[in-house]
Amino acid sequence: MAELDPPAQQRKARPGKRRARRAASRGSPKGARPAPAVSATSPDSPALRPAASLPMNAPAQAVSAPPLPIEAPRAPWQKTPPFHRQAYAAIDLGTNNCRLLIARPSGDHFMVIDAFSRVVRLGEGLAQSGRLSDAAMDRALGALHICADKLRKRGVHLARSVATEACRRASNGEAFIERVHRETGIRLNIITAEEEARLAVLGCHILLEPGQGPAMIFDIGGGSTEMVLVDTSEAVPRIMDWQSVPWGVVSLTESIGPIELTAEARAAAYTEMRRRITDGFARFSERVTPAREAAAVDGSLRLLGTSGTVTTLASLHLGLPQYDRSAVDGVIVPTDSMREISQRLAHISPAERIAVPCIGRERADLVVAGCAILESIFDIWPAERLGIADRGIREGILRSLMAAGGLGDRRAAEAVQTSKGAAS
Repeated sequence: MAELDPPAQQRKARPGKRRARRAASRGSPKGARPAPAVSATSPDSPALRPAASLPMNAPAQAVSAPPLPIEAPRAPWQKTPPFHRQAYAAIDLGTNNCRLLIARPSGDHFMVIDAFSRVVRLGEGLAQSGRLSDAAMDRALGALHICADKLRKRGVHLARSVATEACRRASNGEAFIERVHRETGIRLNIITAEEEARLAVLGCHILLEPGQGPAMIFDIGGGSTEMVLVDTSEAVPRIMDWQSVPWGVVSLTESIGPIELTAEARAAAYTEMRRRITDGFARFSERVTPAREAAAVDGSLRLLGTSGTVTTLASLHLGLPQYDRSAVDGVIVPTDSMREISQRLAHISPAERIAVPCIGRERADLVVAGCAILESIFDIWPAERLGIADRGIREGILRSLMAAGGLGDRRAAEAVQTSKGAAS
């Protein structure tokens, strides 16, 4: 499990390093914004492999992604530190949010040293136009400039930055990716829905309740929702089946359009949202029926969700006056309670939703779609309890980076030791 500590204080640079940095800055064009020192991308995984979730000390052949290429060489003064001191970063640019996580390895897990999250609504208007709007791209770029500054300040050793459904669907998605690289130095990789599901599982599966038989993990995003059936008979979960539908809280809300301010209109809109999600997952529901029925007989239906929807609704279940990650991440809640909260939020007025703690104006118009998706997932996998994860793609990226990077560093150290032994 990730250790979520307050951001670490930056180490003071030694005099020699300070002089080198001053010399480097004098050589840069005045006013130029330097790109992050080092970043990395990984090609999309061709399939969800059985060994998708890897402990950091996994053998080299178990790593599902090839070694991650370095985009820019490190400056002479930026010598690679030992593995446990290196900072790794993950950026997840979704349809609704831009999120950054920076961490260092800590045993078989990692310690978070910096984090950032901002609602950017990159996919706003995408359902109608098929394009990313200028305003949405500007909002996302503003957040990514902050991410780039944090990568530099934290001296990140290796980073992977991904974009999901909004950039996959937009006709100008690739052009936006190029603009991001040109203006911030961050090279975003548009990943497939397949890779998105794999990373979400890799990032949060540790929070699954112990038990026998398969379990269901889902991720409700801004532009899509993924459901993944996993076999947990071994320490590393094996992905048995999965499905992604292009309905997230933003895309589903926009597809329904404005809703009249009457109870009848709200009820009708919610019913239509439920229908679209149910239809989207119909074939997946059929495929997982044998696993669902077998687990139901044993009373071992397990369900874990990662998304702003589940963390928000869990906060309401707990009666929190404001969101508290430490109270929500890893908590187990009754699905009946989550259904009751979903029904209540779906049928009250927008003004009443804004007044609800942990929702506010920012989430008031999107939470209803999240509730519809959640209830439809409960229909497909009717577990009595729901595990809540405030973690997902970013954590999955970090585990992948550290598994690959740590192996390389440890092998280099072993080679040095062997060489010294031979010389003596």
